Amino acid sequence: MRHLHEPHHDGSALYVSTAEPALGAPVTVWIRAPRAAGVTAVHVRTVYDGEPRYTAAAVDAARAGATGYGRTDVWWKAEITAVNPVTRYRFLLHTGTGQRWLTAAGIAGHDLTDASDFRLVCHQAPPAWMSDAIVYQIFPDRFARSRPMRDLPDWALPRDWDRDPVIPSGPGTAEQFYGGDLDGIAERLDHVQGLGVNTVYLTPIFPARSNHRYDAASFERVDPLLGGDEALHRLSAALHARGMRLLGDITTNHCGDTHEWFTAAVSDVHAPEREMFYFDPETGDYESWWGVKSLPKLNWGSELVRSSMRAVLKKWLGPLDGWRVDVANMTGRLGGADHNHEVAADLRRRLGPEAAFIAEHNHDATQDLDRDGWHGTMNYGGFTRPVWAWLRGPELDLEHFLGVPGGVPARDGQATLATFRAFAGQMSWRSLTHSWQLLDSHDSPRIRTVTGSRERHLLALGLQATLPGTPMVFAGSEFGLTGVNGEHSRTPMPWNRPHDQDRDTLAAYRALFGLRAAEPALRHGGLRWLHADADHLVFARETYAETLLVSVRRAPGTPVEIGTQAEGVYNAPDGDVIPGEGPSLRIWRVSR
Repeated sequence: MRHLHEPHHDGSALYVSTAEPALGAPVTVWIRAPRAAGVTAVHVRTVYDGEPRYTAAAVDAARAGATGYGRTDVWWKAEITAVNPVTRYRFLLHTGTGQRWLTAAGIAGHDLTDASDFRLVCHQAPPAWMSDAIVYQIFPDRFARSRPMRDLPDWALPRDWDRDPVIPSGPGTAEQFYGGDLDGIAERLDHVQGLGVNTVYLTPIFPARSNHRYDAASFERVDPLLGGDEALHRLSAALHARGMRLLGDITTNHCGDTHEWFTAAVSDVHAPEREMFYFDPETGDYESWWGVKSLPKLNWGSELVRSSMRAVLKKWLGPLDGWRVDVANMTGRLGGADHNHEVAADLRRRLGPEAAFIAEHNHDATQDLDRDGWHGTMNYGGFTRPVWAWLRGPELDLEHFLGVPGGVPARDGQATLATFRAFAGQMSWRSLTHSWQLLDSHDSPRIRTVTGSRERHLLALGLQATLPGTPMVFAGSEFGLTGVNGEHSRTPMPWNRPHDQDRDTLAAYRALFGLRAAEPALRHGGLRWLHADADHLVFARETYAETLLVSVRRAPGTPVEIGTQAEGVYNAPDGDVIPGEGPSLRIWRVSR
């Protein structure tokens, strides 16, 4: 295996004594060095108050055989201190052929910047429940309807749930209305929980003039078309009774042009609300999200915006267990003004220690994490994009790649691993594991469309269920629904359309998320990459007690020896060789 003999460290409990160090506290770190790597000495380089320092590590004889895979490895141990709120460290490896660095991005034989160093993070930890979360995203208008549509507003274009296809683009996309509501969701919780899901995330539920509701007319009440405040409380109570949680969706970057804040601001140039937005003093024009005038941009330089939004986010805690923040990457940013980090930290503190706070970010979120604000991000850049590029179908024809012109590129397994490492290496282990690993969403094509087949769809699912991070499923992908863009992907759930239900795909979701829920190593274990070639990725998820080996092969290839007898967990043959047949997903357990 190509990477089997590389020294390894990550931020999991197998390698770091505490994930929640107090400022100034000592922390023990370990590095695992296979004997074949020829490591003769190890120093830990830690940056204290901006200045590097070096601590010699010693061999930890007590760690011999710490995991079932690689029992002959040498473990080195050192004690460092969490001097700063974010303390960076890396390992200097001495060998008979020279020196190498080990950072969160992997092994390097040259000097490099501190950007990919490992990190001890002393900021308040995310809620403990988030570490075990599997998130299910629901677009309320398309999930389930508890009652016939009636008393629709003038903007709504009524659509038949099972007979009218979704309009994918052009006029009517934001107005097409299928009538899903919150009580309808409550009636389908057996299905949701049956997937192994324990957290439901709702896209916006506030009144608006669109089916997506990102143009909120108020943050003070739930849209009556969804059943109003009472329906939210009923849904929340039903989820909490099952031991599940509920997350909301808030637009901190903008509101709708019918929002009470904005209508007050445009009606009177002397209104207090005027400062909440960006008005040109000469023309009276205003800033909006990407020039969409129905989405006026909030000015976070305004104390009224800050106090008002704090109140909104806190108001709904109780029925909600936290928030996903829309356009988090643009919140508080306009030209020379950048309030993003201070706003994220302020809002997170106001929510308290038990509320989740996840940022939408569709490219590189790494510079906005580990700053005492967002607990994690929707990891499009570090997960969705590499998975799509590796598992895209040969006939895929999309105009762009999550906004990048030219469609989805075809990349091999080595490029995929390089992307995983490049993004994971720029954030703490804590931020990585609390970020949402998604295959698709209401803003993207469906994973079934991207992969073009059930076989590759399920390989993508296997990566989602077994890699570090929080899986997030867009409702309907468990049935193999398709869609060429975000609008087209918002297909009404096929409760009464058996021909749109891929039961084998549904069974795989239940099995793989059930496995994740049952195996601590898949939720809390470290990640060690063992092998990568064009068509095959192999990695280990490890705790002190056990190791799970995961093999994902997109095409037939050369058998790979794993070097140990292991117990099959999912589709794993007997013996110590990964067969060459593919596509395949196989999982083994190696006990200590």
